[in-house]
Amino acid sequence: MVGRAARVGNERRRVLLSGIGLAALASVFMTIPAARAETLPEALAKAYQTNPQLNSDRARQRGTDENVPQALAGYRPQVAASLSAGLQAVRDLLPGNVIQGATLKPWQIGLTVTQTLFNGFKTANSVRVAELQVQSGRQALRNVGQGVLLDAVTAYTNVLANQSLVEAQRANVAFLRETQAIAQRRLNAGDVTPTDTAQAEARLNRGLADLNAAEVNFAVSQATYAQVIGNAPSQLRPAETVDRLLPRSREDAIAFAFREHPAVMAAGFDVDVASTQIRVAESSLMPNVTVQGSVSRARDTDPTLGTFGTDQASVIGQVTQPIYDGGTAASQTRQAKEVATQSRLVLDQVRNQTRTAAVSAWVANEGAKIAVAAAESEVKAATIALAGVQKEAAGGQRTTLDVLNSQQDLINAKARLIGAQRDRVVASYTLLSAIGRLDVKTLNLNTPDYLPEVHYHQVRDAWHGLRTPSGK
Repeated sequence: MVGRAARVGNERRRVLLSGIGLAALASVFMTIPAARAETLPEALAKAYQTNPQLNSDRARQRGTDENVPQALAGYRPQVAASLSAGLQAVRDLLPGNVIQGATLKPWQIGLTVTQTLFNGFKTANSVRVAELQVQSGRQALRNVGQGVLLDAVTAYTNVLANQSLVEAQRANVAFLRETQAIAQRRLNAGDVTPTDTAQAEARLNRGLADLNAAEVNFAVSQATYAQVIGNAPSQLRPAETVDRLLPRSREDAIAFAFREHPAVMAAGFDVDVASTQIRVAESSLMPNVTVQGSVSRARDTDPTLGTFGTDQASVIGQVTQPIYDGGTAASQTRQAKEVATQSRLVLDQVRNQTRTAAVSAWVANEGAKIAVAAAESEVKAATIALAGVQKEAAGGQRTTLDVLNSQQDLINAKARLIGAQRDRVVASYTLLSAIGRLDVKTLNLNTPDYLPEVHYHQVRDAWHGLRTPSGK
């Protein structure tokens, strides 16, 4: 009996050393960065360069830039050329019932230049509207960029977290296999009942299911990473928080969000756009002054005419004052005023949403710090508890179920720690996004910043040309 007890104690100590060794190996594997591993800033730079959603919104902004030269065209002359030519069959009935027929080949060429001198300030206000739309679009592009970078952070940390969970579950399965094997040997030796073996086998099957679920989540996170970043993940280094860039208080976070968040700034420009659109609508009620110059040359081959050609040149000024258009202009003006009212209410709504987002992000970031500290303490305590239960089990004071329960507590604690560490990083970047500062310049990423004003200046004063500039 003494020899059998010693043998059982040695086997239990082997389980303890195996579990601790596997856990330590997994911990070392996850914390030591591999050679040429990809960092979070590198992944963010790739996403900023290649993300389809961000690139499509850049193209949308370049299209918005074209509103300005279209509005500026109202200041410029309109030039039109015309040319007509053809065949004309003529039959003339002369006195004495004499019929004379001929085939004529008339043609005419002309050039007309029209210049608007005054249109109720419609052109000036239209240019102002287009410029404000460009400013609003730039802020919308900034907001999309923030969303893409935050998605990239989330995808990166999800891969790290799910990889760590897979390693933890593999270590757990190895521990449970060893425990089940020891229980089977003890059953064969008559030291335990079949209940112990069944409990160990049940926990092993649960561990295999948990490992399968972790591997599925890991594969999904890898696919999401490739979608957002642009390439499949390889070896990823642990992600760091951006606490150094965050506000020091909740009040500072709210103030920064009101002042710098792109959604708030875009909504402010939209208010200006809607207000200016009122003056554009009112211009339809004002007089319109234009001057038109034209030159033309016409030739005719009708022999019965006294002249065979006509050359003309003219300069005509025209003043038009709308009197009644059925109420269209008045309705458009009222409509523009209602849209302006709506845009002001939207601005208030966006400010409230931004304030809520800033407060939520601040609270979540502070809570994530506490969660990480609590999870670290839980893992430490659960590790000590498992070691103690295994020693007591080796002395016959604990059962196999006690060891299994303690191991399950430890793996659950590790899973919560991994999740808390992931949430800690994402929460810091979320807070940076909530205050409107999640961008390439603030993060100091190693990639050129996309400058939408480059394309704007390339097309603003373009009088002609169909080729689109690069805008980079």
